[in-house]
Order: sequence, then structure tokens, then C-alpha cells
Amino acid sequence: MGVLKQIGEYLYIRKRDPEQPRSQWLKYMHGINRISLIMFLVGLIILAIKLVVKKG
Repeated sequence: MGVLKQIGEYLYIRKRDPEQPRSQWLKYMHGINRISLIMFLVGLIILAIKLVVKKG
């Protein structure tokens, strides 16, 4: 499975594979990964804003 495909599934941009096994622990893992990915993207946005404000 490709990295971009997995990120798309985490952010609900892409539907997950219905034939893929699904367990409670897998749901927890994907939830934690989703939270960390969103936090990372928010951090990148904040850094970009700080760089733009500092230069301007």
C-alpha cells in the first residue's frame, strides 16, 4: 500500500479497502496515526505563517 493512499484514508479523502481486515486495535492505531498526522500538518502551517510574518 502506498504512503499517499494511506494518508488519504487517514484523512477520509479516500475510502478504505473493504476487503482489508478490521479489528479494534487497528482502529485505535489508525486513530492515533490520524491525530499525529493532523498535528504535524498544523505545526507545518504554524511554521510557515511564522516565516511569512517574520520576513514581511
